[in-house]
Amino acid sequence: MGNKREFEIAFVGLKPGVHVYDYDIGDSFFETYGLQDFTDCNASVKLTLDKNNGFMQLHFDVAGSVNVNCDRCGNSLTKNLWDEFDMVVKLVENPEEMNSQEEDPDIFYISRTESHLHVNDWIYEFVNLSVPLQNKCAEDESGKSLCNEEVIEKLKQMEAEVNKDANPLWQGLDKFKDLEN
Repeated sequence: MGNKREFEIAFVGLKPGVHVYDYDIGDSFFETYGLQDFTDCNASVKLTLDKNNGFMQLHFDVAGSVNVNCDRCGNSLTKNLWDEFDMVVKLVENPEEMNSQEEDPDIFYISRTESHLHVNDWIYEFVNLSVPLQNKCAEDESGKSLCNEEVIEKLKQMEAEVNKDANPLWQGLDKFKDLEN
């Protein structure tokens, strides 16, 4: 993760108002978090912190790209990241109790005695949430998938073998597949 202090904001000395922080996030950032579903992360996170009396409003802008694998054929794909996230951090006397009772995930409590705000876990979460859930190869002009044809053919062969070896007990139920209620 590099310099851990890079993701600490000393908010006690900040004047009330808006403060902006920029973070460049690469693969090394995720090393302490373990294996990810993506590689070659090239993300930028712009954090806008609006300090007020007793609370801070945080706005995270995530942009960049990552490499993921196609869900169908396993080809490597580059996907763009773009998303925005908002958080409210409140200063209270009993943050553990308040955090355990809070139902809104966008509100977080810290102790009034805290002097630093640690944003690395939020950055980790928000970059991961910016990665598309479904990843598949694009289609050409005629609508044909650009997936690896060898892999798709092998999958079709495997599906045919599974269907061929299906339990005969269930074969009679096939006639009900296309019936409407």
